[in-house]
Amino acid sequence: MRPDFESISASRSLHAVPALPYRLDETTPYCLSTSQRVAKRALDIAGALFFLSIFGLFYVAIALAVRLCMGGPVHYWQHRIGQGGRSFRFYKFRSMVVNADEILERHLAENPKAREEWNAFQKLADDPRITPLGKVMRKFSIDELPQFFNVLKGDMSLVGPRPCMTRQRSLYGQHWRRYCEMRPGLTGLWQVSGRNRLSYAARVELDMAYASQWSLWLDVKILARTVWVVLRSDGSS
Repeated sequence: MRPDFESISASRSLHAVPALPYRLDETTPYCLSTSQRVAKRALDIAGALFFLSIFGLFYVAIALAVRLCMGGPVHYWQHRIGQGGRSFRFYKFRSMVVNADEILERHLAENPKAREEWNAFQKLADDPRITPLGKVMRKFSIDELPQFFNVLKGDMSLVGPRPCMTRQRSLYGQHWRRYCEMRPGLTGLWQVSGRNRLSYAARVELDMAYASQWSLWLDVKILARTVWVVLRSDGSS
């Protein structure tokens, strides 16, 4: 059964994982044939080149806005884990203050409720690290645009599980091996099924469902759905 994007719970609870409308097939490996790999990679390259050619000037404008409004570096990069368990540089437009890690650590130490929220979602609804411009960029996922270069480099795909940080590896539990079989995606089932309203445990389930149900048509449907979700800023922080 294909995931039903609309029927996934939209409620954000610190403990509840929404009842997702599909059954995971743990016996089906994410093993694409040569033709499937070529087709998926062709879609990645064509999609990334199309976006950068159409929205290149917009990209430059955002870079200038970050530089003028926030100072410091325009881009932010972080090591993420990709296909095969390999580490790669993951790029974003900088949406946070320069000393973001220090501020997060202090905020979580002083606020038990924020710590509980962070443990469940790996995100905060009211994140003290994010700048005013950063909030606007995140609302419409503009901060994610540099990841089209990750797609062109082959570190990521247009569609797949979101690339996780090293410290998040344990959150995948028994599913870690399957995560490593896939190339991380700029978008995926998580983004179109509730996004930041879902717990990290639900995100893992969605990644596993994608792995067991993959098809090029599913990628196309997720990409189309992503456009609608981004324009509505649905589930963004």
